[in-house]
Amino acid sequence: MALLEIRNLSKNFGGLAAVSDLDLDVEQGEIRGIIGPNGAGKTTLFNVISGAYRPSGGTISFEGKSIAGKRPSTIAAMGAVRTFQRTALFEDFDVLGNVSVARHLHAKETVFGAIMGTAWKMEAANKKRAEEIVDFIGLGEVKHELAVNLSHGHQRALNVAMAVATEPRLLMLDEPVAGMNPGEKAFMTEVIRKLRNEWNITVILVEHDMRTVMGVCESVTVINFGRKLAEGTPDEIVSNEDVIEAYLGSEEILGEDF
Repeated sequence: MALLEIRNLSKNFGGLAAVSDLDLDVEQGEIRGIIGPNGAGKTTLFNVISGAYRPSGGTISFEGKSIAGKRPSTIAAMGAVRTFQRTALFEDFDVLGNVSVARHLHAKETVFGAIMGTAWKMEAANKKRAEEIVDFIGLGEVKHELAVNLSHGHQRALNVAMAVATEPRLLMLDEPVAGMNPGEKAFMTEVIRKLRNEWNITVILVEHDMRTVMGVCESVTVINFGRKLAEGTPDEIVSNEDVIEAYLGSEEILGEDF
């Protein structure tokens, strides 16, 4: 059984089929890329999986349990968490404060615990875990910097750190290297690898930067006009004639100097 199983998934907006009859299996411990031309349905797919949109048809199972149509908060609590193209940070908090807030949102602190005086223990544990996450993501040197003062790359990394603070088993990254320079892209690529290799977090990323996708993903799914166009290893995808045609030429996929 795959960690995430999608069968015959569709999402319609009026007469427009943004996702149509899509099947997708993502295995535990995988780094999967989702690519496709602009308007192909990639972000809509993320929105349906994460609960922002209700599917028009089909099934979505996470760890064998149906999540189709459930609230985003319920899906996140089950362990499937997504980031967004735009970073959503508490700009007047420092890095550690942002991750601590994410930990509080995840923490299951109860009224009984507060009455019995155990809340301080949870607070201490959350602070310790927040520091571990900040260091792991590679933000230890800027942990006391305000989020608003961070570089674009560090802000994107902080966004990932906040998602990781919720202890996901599946992390969906929406354009994690958008707007980054080459050094920042290399930094984020290493973060993604570490999340899978060291913390066993399964990763799906929607990304337009094909160098990043082909460099970090073991398998790639290509979507076009809401349908699966191709699926395979990076080498198989870059040599697939249907994919090249959809991107209007191989240079559109990887760049002329890949």
